[in-house]
Amino acid sequence: MDTTARSSRLVATWLLIGVGMTVIQVALGGITRLTGSGLSITQWDVITGSLPPLNEQQWMAEFDKYRQTPQFQLLNFEFTLSDFKFIFFWEWFHRLWARTIGLVFAFGFIWFLVKKHFKKEMITPLLVLFLLGALQGAIGWIMVASGLTGDAVYVKPTRLALHFIFALGLLCYCFWFALQLLVKKESIIQQPKLRKWNIAILAILVVQLVYGALMAGHKAATVAPTWPSINGDLVPATLFIDQPFLLNFIDNKILIHFIHRGLAYLLLILILYWSVQLIRTKGPVLFEKTKRWSLYLVLAQVALGIASVVTSTGIVPGQWGAFEWMAQVHQLVGMLLLLSLVWTLYIVRK
Repeated sequence: MDTTARSSRLVATWLLIGVGMTVIQVALGGITRLTGSGLSITQWDVITGSLPPLNEQQWMAEFDKYRQTPQFQLLNFEFTLSDFKFIFFWEWFHRLWARTIGLVFAFGFIWFLVKKHFKKEMITPLLVLFLLGALQGAIGWIMVASGLTGDAVYVKPTRLALHFIFALGLLCYCFWFALQLLVKKESIIQQPKLRKWNIAILAILVVQLVYGALMAGHKAATVAPTWPSINGDLVPATLFIDQPFLLNFIDNKILIHFIHRGLAYLLLILILYWSVQLIRTKGPVLFEKTKRWSLYLVLAQVALGIASVVTSTGIVPGQWGAFEWMAQVHQLVGMLLLLSLVWTLYIVRK
């Protein structure tokens, strides 16, 4: 292996480690949300916040800060210190993992720079990657801050959706960059029609993922815990009851639920059709090995979505049950579906 190829492979491996860590980070964000832990840390201390409270006095100081929040006063007023320690852990670990990702990229960047593994064309994408990471951290704090004032007991769903979609953007950017360094030209297949379908499906999936985050932020699974109907209706009568009209699309729980289900069915149909075209197309070995991934993942995703809805009746505050497992795996498979479409988009091109 020549020096250039070796350098590209090393940098790509580093980037894929970042992809894996980001997937874990998004999963931790899901756990933080499902356990109601996101507002347990009321300050954003980038350096000193990396350590949890180390003694009883420090724990009481953090607990006192939490007791000043609307979430404690309006929702969790019966919390003991032990309850607080549980939710504190998940938010702290979520932030700690984000810091760890930053350190992995920072030290990796310095090491590769010193060892001269970076080619000139790698520098700009890497700087963009760092800026996206910093922006994501800032958006995360803006999201948390939205739940610390007024009568808010959770973060604003729109800011949760923004935080989630930016995380996925960072994930896809890092993955695409790694593919540029790893995938050889002979593994690329030129299929303009398949690529157009790929782009259209990706665009719809992004909208679907935004509505998935709005579902999570509004806890909208519980407004219609039935399937295949929505509380006995195919089209609920209360889809557009809010004023102004456009507010329904981000604040009306039943409309958000309806859109999320509808887009899931649309994606299932589109990916089924597109996958049949992919299967009929012959190409390089790498294409042949991976062209069914999106099909398998969308089938799993739809099944998990249905399971999440029908198990939402069993939600018990403060307990991790069937719904939480279904919702968490549903989010994970959604990320993998997104990456599979990005993968195919990279393979099926000029």
